[in-house]
Amino acid sequence: MTDKKVKAPVKTEGKALGKKPGIPKKEPAKVKKTDAEKAAPAAVKKAAEKPAKTGATVTLRQVKSGAGRSVKQNATLVGLGLRRIGKVSTVEDTAATRGMIKKVAHLIEIVDAA
Repeated sequence: MTDKKVKAPVKTEGKALGKKPGIPKKEPAKVKKTDAEKAAPAAVKKAAEKPAKTGATVTLRQVKSGAGRSVKQNATLVGLGLRRIGKVSTVEDTAATRGMIKKVAHLIEIVDAA
């Protein structure tokens, strides 16, 4: 029989094979609920979270696709309630939504500003 050399296993110093070295992902922190949050019914929570409606709204229509755009622009379209061409969404007329509209003005059109 011939003598075959056996290679010693390569030490990876704790790194798993096939994975890139780096910082391991952390699990999201668990949020503890207070006694008041545990006792409050869901309907009361939802009513408290909704902002007071002022009556001023803006109706938007998406006229161009978000494909090929930056991740931020696609996220802004989703935040405005728009996901595909031709979709119409009505949002509250606030400074935050006006800023979002300005960021994606080349992809949408304002149908009605009431």
